[in-house]
Amino acid sequence: MSWIEALAVLSAMIFFHELGHYSAARFFGVYVEVFSIGFGKKLGSFMWLNTRWQISAIPLGGYVKMKGQDDLDPTALSSDNDSYNSKKPWQRIIILLAGPLANFLLAWILLLAIALGGPKALSPIIGKVLPDSPAHISGLQSGDTILTINGEEITTWNDVSDHVKSSLGALNLQIQRSNAIQIVVVTPKITESHNLFKETVYQPMVGIAASGATITLNLSPIDALTYATKETYNSSLLIFQSVQKLITGVVPAKEVGGVVSIVQITADATAYGWMSLFFFSALISVNLGVLNLLPIPALDGGHIMFNLYEMIRRKAPSEAVITQLTIGGWIMLLGLMSLGLYNDITRLMK
Repeated sequence: MSWIEALAVLSAMIFFHELGHYSAARFFGVYVEVFSIGFGKKLGSFMWLNTRWQISAIPLGGYVKMKGQDDLDPTALSSDNDSYNSKKPWQRIIILLAGPLANFLLAWILLLAIALGGPKALSPIIGKVLPDSPAHISGLQSGDTILTINGEEITTWNDVSDHVKSSLGALNLQIQRSNAIQIVVVTPKITESHNLFKETVYQPMVGIAASGATITLNLSPIDALTYATKETYNSSLLIFQSVQKLITGVVPAKEVGGVVSIVQITADATAYGWMSLFFFSALISVNLGVLNLLPIPALDGGHIMFNLYEMIRRKAPSEAVITQLTIGGWIMLLGLMSLGLYNDITRLMK
């Protein structure tokens, strides 16, 4: 059942993406012929608002077929007023941006629901103190709870990490040890470590690790809005950085995952409750939004690139150039999908 739920979640992410395109297209008077979830053979459909809404056999994406716009045939143009290509470039760009923006909005809504439901976070309790580290030298011990740093209240372990990483000198920590409150001064030391992408970095550290204990955050409506916005931004930035690291070779190609990985992770998340499911759904939604903004022909970002060219040069790219670049884009996408599927199968076999 969890895999069925995972496919339903993935389809919902795709639906909201295409709904963004659909809504913007209708706003500018573009006739939308088909709204499809999935590719390939049509499994079922119905007519509504003069559009055929359908579900197709291959649940690996979706599309909105607008009059005068066809990814498989870039030359399928129409001069009618209700066609996509008759609109001004800036209007087309808004239609294209609406899909990824819908994904970011959906992620924000999911994260807001988590924030209002009381998300869990690592407690600022020290679990381990490295020998001969600044923390060890200053007298910090396992089990100490950090209450404030330089007079600022500490709520989560992330607060501790942020203060240490941004420190420019000694830190005044107010800690609770057993039933006593103590002040400890610790000076971070620039230390070699590794980031999320396994790159070597040098940053201030004091030599402590979290205990693993968690707390439930009771956020006010304003704090919840801030939480959702911050998490959406951080997730988007992480995806952008991951793509950059993949292109530059920092992240090996074997780390690329496909739809099987997405479905498996989402299926696993359902077993841990609705918050876990919402969180991973938000990540998937952000992922779809970011990847569709990449300047690859056949993706929204590629079409935006063509329209920006038209705005700057006052003329559209030639049909031959658009066709060749679009074919190249599809080859690139199919290659990435094949790589992701190969990696997924390899992981499953192991």
